[in-house]
Amino acid sequence: MKRFLVIQTAFLGDAVLVTSILEKLHAFHPDARIDLVVRKGNDGLFIGHPFIHTLHVWNKREGKTKALFKLIGQLRKTKYDHIINAQRFFSTGLMTVLARGGEKIGYDKNPLSLLFTRRVKHVIGDGRHEVDRLNALIEHLTDTSRPLPRLHPTDADRRATHAHMSTTRPASAGWAQLVPPQRDEQMAYVCIAPASVWFTKQWPEAKWIELIKALPTEQQVFLIGAPGDSAMAQRIIAACGRGVDLTRELKLLESAALMEGATMNYVNDSAPLHIASAMNAPVTAVFCSTVPAFGFGPLRENGRVVETSEQLDCRPCGLHGYMACPKGHFKCALGVEVRSLLS
Repeated sequence: MKRFLVIQTAFLGDAVLVTSILEKLHAFHPDARIDLVVRKGNDGLFIGHPFIHTLHVWNKREGKTKALFKLIGQLRKTKYDHIINAQRFFSTGLMTVLARGGEKIGYDKNPLSLLFTRRVKHVIGDGRHEVDRLNALIEHLTDTSRPLPRLHPTDADRRATHAHMSTTRPASAGWAQLVPPQRDEQMAYVCIAPASVWFTKQWPEAKWIELIKALPTEQQVFLIGAPGDSAMAQRIIAACGRGVDLTRELKLLESAALMEGATMNYVNDSAPLHIASAMNAPVTAVFCSTVPAFGFGPLRENGRVVETSEQLDCRPCGLHGYMACPKGHFKCALGVEVRSLLS
């Protein structure tokens, strides 16, 4: 039985996308043991996962360095046939080098790549999607076909999601009245994930308010995201007079299950975009300071990108975005018209 270790301790969206190679490894090696390393906070994506044997969690709050070596000690208890590092940072390079394994695979940009047994070239902006760059790590173990990410909400996740959808909360508490769906017909609803870690990747609040006001009145609107996004969600709801804030209510896989059943999911260039791809859910992604050419756009036929039509010499201004527009005008976001999302 082969033993694989996959390492991805970056942001939530990166953890979603790395499921593409988990799926492919399992398809080609169904009897293999697959272990995964993620950062604390992203582990909720993998609760009840059907073919992950051991989920290792790097909890940086315990003390980043102390927790790192504690984790490496856990990894060394197993001898792996293949250790696959999906990141380009020193800490994961150290995990890869110090874990016990026959083949140690990673990108050439990792500071410790010279100690890997297999180095893969990593280029952003060459037209390839991130899942294709991930696939390059395992092509020799599988094939060259594009892998697709997938999440696995459990029955309990789906029941919890339905329970939240079927709950009536008083509008006076900032919640719209939500009527339970009829037994023989599905509620028509959209999901909106308005926030992003990076300000310049986030479509402005005023635009989300305008979008919600333009949506058909018979569609329920759910606002989703992290608990820290609740204040923003509440402001949007108050301004447009409709919507349900689920940012504090849903766990990660429950949000995924909710997005799967939506008529449309409206998102930024952020983690919810990749969750939609993983759930084969319809998605409209607003790209502000970043561009799809970086390789992080929708992966399914039911996904589309909306961006400004104005040619800006400052766009893209960076791979990850900034906390404020470097030019001060934020035209890349303000130039995206609401009607382009609805067409």
